[in-house]
Amino acid sequence: MATMIQTEPLQPPLLKESAVVDIGELPNGAKPALLIIHDDGEEDIVGIFADVLGQSWDSVVSLDEVRMGRNSTINGLRNTLVGAQLDGWDRSMILINAHRVDGGRENDEALTDRCDYEYLYTKTPFFRRDVARFLSFILGQIGPHKDLTKKARTTLISTTFPDVHAALPNLDILSVGADAIEMRVDLLEEPLPDGSIKKIPSLKYVGEQLMMLRQRTELPIIYTTRCTKENGRFPMDDPSLIYKYLSRAIQWGCEYIDVEVWLPEDIRRQLAEKKGSSKIISAFHDFSGSFKWTAPETQQLFERGAVYGDVVKMYAYVNSMQDNYELEYFRMNIQSKYPYPPFSGLNMGPMGQLSRTLNKIFTPITHPLLPLIAAPGQLSAAEINAALHTMGQMPKLDIYGIGSFRSTSQAMFFEKCFNELGLPHQFLFAERAPKASIENILRRPNFGGAFVNPPVAASAAYLPSLSNAARTIGQVDTVLVRSENGHSTFIGDNVTWKGIRATLSRDFVPSAYGGRAALLLANAEADAAASIFALKSLGIGPIYTIGFKMQGTLAADVEPVRSVEDVKRLEQPFVIISALPAEKSLLVVPLLKHYRVDGRNGTGNGHVDGSSIKSAGKVFVDLASGPRRADPLTVATSAGWTAYGMADVSAWTTVETIRLLVGQNVCYDFVRLASGRSLY
Repeated sequence: MATMIQTEPLQPPLLKESAVVDIGELPNGAKPALLIIHDDGEEDIVGIFADVLGQSWDSVVSLDEVRMGRNSTINGLRNTLVGAQLDGWDRSMILINAHRVDGGRENDEALTDRCDYEYLYTKTPFFRRDVARFLSFILGQIGPHKDLTKKARTTLISTTFPDVHAALPNLDILSVGADAIEMRVDLLEEPLPDGSIKKIPSLKYVGEQLMMLRQRTELPIIYTTRCTKENGRFPMDDPSLIYKYLSRAIQWGCEYIDVEVWLPEDIRRQLAEKKGSSKIISAFHDFSGSFKWTAPETQQLFERGAVYGDVVKMYAYVNSMQDNYELEYFRMNIQSKYPYPPFSGLNMGPMGQLSRTLNKIFTPITHPLLPLIAAPGQLSAAEINAALHTMGQMPKLDIYGIGSFRSTSQAMFFEKCFNELGLPHQFLFAERAPKASIENILRRPNFGGAFVNPPVAASAAYLPSLSNAARTIGQVDTVLVRSENGHSTFIGDNVTWKGIRATLSRDFVPSAYGGRAALLLANAEADAAASIFALKSLGIGPIYTIGFKMQGTLAADVEPVRSVEDVKRLEQPFVIISALPAEKSLLVVPLLKHYRVDGRNGTGNGHVDGSSIKSAGKVFVDLASGPRRADPLTVATSAGWTAYGMADVSAWTTVETIRLLVGQNVCYDFVRLASGRSLY
């Protein structure tokens, strides 16, 4: 029987999901073809790119050598060797200019203009996960827009810092409740040698600021170049300058670019044609105080923005409460007439704050730690949630943790989240003792959802509806409440597999796993089901098991290992996952050593078909919690594996759990810092 894992083919335009990403079906299982142009002496970046992609790599000296090689090999070419070779380049590979900003060399902007993308990085510190995010996004294997369109409400936090450095220490707190981060390029202040500030920051300065921001957050970035007419600093008389900055944002892999509708149509069309995986927010702002939502031109403005926009944003400064009611009437009509693209509309100023609570698409939020409010009348996430509660739009709910023992760290963490977000909910812990206790909790008046640890069987009669994941895995670790036709219904879901998959995708792109072998150790099928579902969602196969035999719909392409001889014969695993309890964690150590990684990050002497192509690394995940006789993570790291522990999986699982239970987003780093230790 085929495994019931639902994936969606990625069709242009390619889409991705945020926080815990949804990974679409990879077209034909083909490996990406890339040519990396790099600085002199920086060949290592090519090896890291290849390692993240799970592919081999080689250094070349000419494009002719690239043409004669294999497309599945990642090629690296020094920028000093490029010369005029790109004049006849046939675009058969994705061309990326990789520049190290702390390497003491100036970046060649003319070269960047001829490349498809540009990746900026620092050697110290270096963030491998940023490489994975960048590649996953530009290759269309992940993308936030599709996921955000499924949410009932989305928000963005605008970084109004003149220097992003100032935001980094508090970024995890600043972004609580935000689904995206807006970088106001026009508010950046590039210092000049004489102590003054450059009127428009240089592309070099903007690129480095964006690089630092992206290195420190997994949230999608909205890149904004606001003009002088719309409360920004970019000149109105030079649209080509704005085009240059927005084009570079696409090359830098920004998930969203903010394109003002006043720009000439040919510029907006060119940006739409070259946007790749990036999405366009068509933006209009009116600060005159005379804008009317009831005017016929207002719908024309929306239609103009919708031609090239993936989101249409219209903001106006207002002076009366009546303007809020007129906006809601316009919103209802325009969404009825045009279900797509999504409409983000609100009124600025003190009188428009009601509209900020009613808008559901990319509502801008502020935070007390920001140096200034990006627009008049902005509210924090906590203020918006408090207002929604006061208006009866967000009733107080009881969110439960249901388990076999009391966990004070869980309660404290959820309460911290609720406080930061200004949510009216309370977190309660319930012991799972009598068989009917979970069903009784579900029937309580203010029940708003629960996570369950350990999970319950998906066959439980009190769960009338199941997600595809819960049904296939056979376990429910999250219970959701959804309203249908005025009645509440319970949905059993499984998010543990998403935590495992997000962990696997932290430092590798999804396609790195396609068609690769995996080895999974566990005492029982139930302990391994979520891991197998996660592996199969990435196209991994075959999967070998030790300690159990898989049954049911997940058993396809899963083979048990019965002896040492089997271990010697099986295909080299790209992934090893240990779902063994802590007291048995020692059993995985010999396997980590036996399948140790040679040529990590291109430093070894691996060969393919007699060439000097270097080999890539592999992944180990340990799902055990508690004290153990040996530390498999340390052994794995010393043997060349990229290693993750249960704390990583738990943090990603918690991100997804909170998003599902209360519809709000928190970042991985916030979960790790606020919880202090593994929650599960």
